[in-house]
Amino acid sequence: MKSSVGIAVSNPLRPFRVRPRRYGPVHRAPVSFDPAGGVRVVVSPESWMCPPGWVGVVVLGRSAIVSAPSDSAAAVVGEAFSGLLVEVLANAEAVRSVLPVAEVLGPATLGYLAEGDFRPVPTGPLVVEQVAAGNPELRGLEKSAGADDADESGLAEITSPAFVVRIGGKVVAASGYRVWPCRTAHLSVLTAPGCRGRGLGRAATSSAVTHALAAGLLPQWRARPIQSRRVAVALGFREYGAQLSLKLA
Repeated sequence: MKSSVGIAVSNPLRPFRVRPRRYGPVHRAPVSFDPAGGVRVVVSPESWMCPPGWVGVVVLGRSAIVSAPSDSAAAVVGEAFSGLLVEVLANAEAVRSVLPVAEVLGPATLGYLAEGDFRPVPTGPLVVEQVAAGNPELRGLEKSAGADDADESGLAEITSPAFVVRIGGKVVAASGYRVWPCRTAHLSVLTAPGCRGRGLGRAATSSAVTHALAAGLLPQWRARPIQSRRVAVALGFREYGAQLSLKLA
């Protein structure tokens, strides 16, 4: 769940109504989703929606924001996307049918959690401990998980405390969040490869979500792997959108 996009939803139960949603630090100036639907293409070389030089796409309901690295790229993408339905803009095959694409990252789902929907992990024999975000044991967990999984998790970017689970004194699962503008908490979670499928990451994330809600923040979850999406759904997150990153050929 790498922290590559910061979206704030004014009402997570009705995310496509009420009022426009705004991006936080994704662009130099905040950009809103059009409440009437449609696509907004913006030029933002420093966008956090995607790797540098790439095109980033985020779709929420019938609205989308597309970030392009240059005016020329924005013109090409805007023309190509004018022939597609908003709902398919995060579909890699649909995008490839209208654009010359060299590489793709995603799609990843975007989920949000209303406090009333939260299903916390019951307390039991599993102990979740709070440690500082800079705790060196977190770097050890990232190393054990490998560079790809560590980068995907975004654990190195959290600004909250980390919530960890230990086995034999060693940190094997950790979760936390990065605070975005509009009081959004973008969650990260990482579990050691040999300890997955045991509910450890879910327990750690439950504590991180509890901390975020107590601070009055809106939890946001970005996930590509199906296992990560299952954890989010188990905790009560609802999937409202998708994200795709493109490198033009």
